This record gives sequence, structure tokens and C-alpha cells, in this order.
Amino acid sequence: MSPSSPRRVLRRAFLGIGSNVGDRERMLADGVDRLTGVVAVSPLYETDPLGGPPQPQFLNLVVELSTPLTPRQLLATAHRLEAAAGRTRTQRWGPRTLDVDVLLVGGLRVDDPDLVVPHPRMWERRFVLAPLADLAPELVSEQLLDSSEGRVSVMGPLQRAHQGRHSNRSW
Repeated sequence: MSPSSPRRVLRRAFLGIGSNVGDRERMLADGVDRLTGVVAVSPLYETDPLGGPPQPQFLNLVVELSTPLTPRQLLATAHRLEAAAGRTRTQRWGPRTLDVDVLLVGGLRVDDPDLVVPHPRMWERRFVLAPLADLAPELVSEQLLDSSEGRVSVMGPLQRAHQGRHSNRSW
């Protein structure tokens, strides 16, 4: 990089990812495998759905990224991952093959109609806070975790989608 080149600023970002349709773990593994800049992946948590119609339990996790992407670019990435997993948006808070939420992006704040960062409901949801605490315990106090809503059960580590492929991913 020459001295006159713009410097890429890397930010610590967190995405929440969940699935409750089809092969849930495979959906999550494929989604994580399509991300760049993955630093760490939380254990899988099986969680009860909050809101919406009666539906199957979710598998949820949080991914930590080191990324030059802005919150808006991360939202576009989230939408691409959801589309690749065949997600259709027919019912608010309904069952979904893949749900990707932008939780935190460095210290940046966004308050737009289609994107709010930090995620507006993350501090109330145990299915977000428990895996986030695994990756960034300095962000989630015990009191905050205890006061959050929902039941979660740790299921263990996510199995990589492409175990046989060569990869430079650290997770």
C-alpha cells in the first residue's frame, strides 16, 4: 500500500445468525462459511422462538468479524446470505431458513428506518446475549443476561459446512 492509498479501517463487528427451517445447523454453517473476516464463532444455542406464530425451535449463534464493511454493507451481506439460504419473507417473525442480524459494528451507530445499529432488541434477547457473551464477555454483564428474555441451551460448536475444503478461516 502506498502512502497516498486510503487505509482500510477494520472494525470489530458482530452478526447474530439463526435458523429454524430445514437442516438448521447446515444453514448456519453455510452462512458462516460465506462470510469474510471471521474472527470467532460462538457455540450453537437451541432457543425458543420469541414472537410470531407457533414454530420450531431455532439454532442461534453469533459471529465476530474484523471487517472494513460499514453497517449498511453488512446489512447487504446479511440479505445476500439469507437469499442464498432460500429465505422468503412472508410472515413477520415467522419460520426462516436463515436470519442474519447486524448487531454491532465497532462503535458506530445507525438509526435508519431499515437499519438500527446497535440492534434495537439485542439487549433483551437471551438468544443473542448468551452467544455474544461467549465471544465478548466485556459487552454482556451477568445482570443483563439474567434479565433477558427467552430460554437457551448450549448445543456445542458449529460443524464447518465444508470440512474437506482448504480454508484460511480461523474458526
